[in-house]
Amino acid sequence: MIIEFRYSHHPEDAKSYDTKRIRKEFLVEKLFVPGEICLTYSMYDRYIVGGAMPATKPLKLESFDALKATDFLDRRELGIINVGGEAKITAGGVDYNLDYKEALYLGKGVTDISFASVDANKPAKLYINSAPAHHAYPSKKVTLKDAEAVVMGSSEASNHRTINKLLVTSTIETCGLQMGVTSLNQGSVWNTMPPHTHSRRMEAYFYFEVPEHQAICHFMGEPQETRHIWMKNEQAVISPSWSIHSAAGTSNYSFIWGMTGENLNYADMDVCQPDELR
Repeated sequence: MIIEFRYSHHPEDAKSYDTKRIRKEFLVEKLFVPGEICLTYSMYDRYIVGGAMPATKPLKLESFDALKATDFLDRRELGIINVGGEAKITAGGVDYNLDYKEALYLGKGVTDISFASVDANKPAKLYINSAPAHHAYPSKKVTLKDAEAVVMGSSEASNHRTINKLLVTSTIETCGLQMGVTSLNQGSVWNTMPPHTHSRRMEAYFYFEVPEHQAICHFMGEPQETRHIWMKNEQAVISPSWSIHSAAGTSNYSFIWGMTGENLNYADMDVCQPDELR
């Protein structure tokens, strides 16, 4: 298991970060390493972002020293979305098969979690988000057919997109974790526009289906003090509650949004119009 740690930042301090520093603090560059589980532990709401890429043998999700717990989900909940080949996940003695863009929620207290690829020649890529949990909700698989799908934006505004809400209150009970997949239509490049902040939640974005030689320009920071991070395919970015989270790509693409905090109301956000940004 490969583990990194990221600390919290005051927005006044973040204003002075140069390109190297802002990438070091907020960008998660490597999520999928064959035969490894890679985790990044953020001090923002104790959120964990990670990836598991099982190859020829299953990978067991184990606790680590900083969790001070016997098992990974002793005091946490877990969301998984597959962005690779078919996966077999075993959790608490139950097997779940996940196809592309299918999600699995595992509740507090679930033990003996392992990840495997059904076909080692087409390895699974399991994108992982985890947050602290105070209650044990039932584990559940959620497919795109089960998701709450919302079409937003327009081709004229270059932001025509479909938001698939996979692990949200309309599909599943969780303590605080929410996840979903947003896909941009061909010809559209802007996501989460107009942008917003939500002071009661932090968020993480994982970009995928970015074509070869194309890139994502992710915008973050306070609405009146924005910064950008150039990102490649299958990279993630951590977004503090005081920061916007929006992006434009040199092509259309998809991304997974994940968040946690004290509010499960998906619409709880403070919108900033494009002409108000600085």
